[in-house]
Amino acid sequence: MTHVIFVSTIRYMANLQEIEAYFIQLQKEITQSLELLDGEATFQSDCWQRQEGGGGDTRVIKDGNIFEKGGVNFSHVHGKMPEFLKQEGRNAAWFHATGVSLVIHPSNPYVPIIHMNVRYFEMSEEENGAITDAWFGGGIDLSPAYPNEEDAYFFHTQLKGVCDTYDASYYPRFKQWCDDYFTIPHRKEMRGVSGIFFDHLRFENEDEQHKLFAFIQSVGNAFIPTYSTIVIRNKDKVFTEQHKHWQFIRRGRYAEFNLVYDRGTHFGLKTNGRIESILMSLPPHAEWVYDYHPEGGSEEAATLPFFQPRHWF
Repeated sequence: MTHVIFVSTIRYMANLQEIEAYFIQLQKEITQSLELLDGEATFQSDCWQRQEGGGGDTRVIKDGNIFEKGGVNFSHVHGKMPEFLKQEGRNAAWFHATGVSLVIHPSNPYVPIIHMNVRYFEMSEEENGAITDAWFGGGIDLSPAYPNEEDAYFFHTQLKGVCDTYDASYYPRFKQWCDDYFTIPHRKEMRGVSGIFFDHLRFENEDEQHKLFAFIQSVGNAFIPTYSTIVIRNKDKVFTEQHKHWQFIRRGRYAEFNLVYDRGTHFGLKTNGRIESILMSLPPHAEWVYDYHPEGGSEEAATLPFFQPRHWF
């Protein structure tokens, strides 16, 4: 299924500096909040430069009280349009791409993996010239090893509330987009319980640009209150080695998607991105057991229906 929101001609030059400043502040607020939530580990900042233009700040947390591994990345890269994007119909000569992406891998199997990305992309015919095309993209999705109705419903309720503030059509469209995008075709299952996903949200005037930028900010700002609630609900649950084993199996599914299908991973690798930042999303430990199927009637078998698309409202 193709999802494109298209407006033909850019008539307003988006304020790249303002957008970048928001992403930098978002990274700071998220990392500080996650440190307080964990109560033990802190994020280590690793600033880097890209030879072709731009750079970023990769912030990583590990071996914490709650978070086994996680990263919150800010980047702003720019330069000549990569050949693979030209082949996809991006005909401009130059580009800027900036945003925040994060993935958190908790220790407790009952606390879900979460992923979020909010980004902005613009193109021009000349370096730092007039913008010929620009759009916002992003999304947020949840990948629990042991999903439950309460958490999944709460998660989708929060996202629907954000979307409905701007457009009643956003949640059903972006939730379906997420279902489709985060499906692992060779497994015939989703990697988690979905969320929202959107890309190429274009604008043709200042009002539309401001609305979409406000929407992006609302998605980013929803991360901490939403995820913190789910973490607090589950972080003290008792677990066994069997629970860890299933967590590692599900982490394997997460790794498969990110390496085989994820467009952000492919974009980073094909634009000579920083490999440590790109592969930060992979879990610290995962398992691939040959022809593994959970025992019928088990707690693990009960999770499988959650990894298929479903309506929450």
